[in-house]
Amino acid sequence: MDVINEIIRQSAIGPFSNWFKSAVLTLFSSIVVTLFTMLILLIKYGPDTPLSFGY
Repeated sequence: MDVINEIIRQSAIGPFSNWFKSAVLTLFSSIVVTLFTMLILLIKYGPDTPLSFGY
């Protein structure tokens, strides 16, 4: 936990308040979880998905 606190302290969000830090970290975590979920769904259902290119 000390390493994470040191990284946050030395980053661009270091001087902000604790609620702003937690909001930024929550937003970042939710984006990462969403992308990871989309990757899993793409790996699982990708071959069965019909794709069509054109107009």
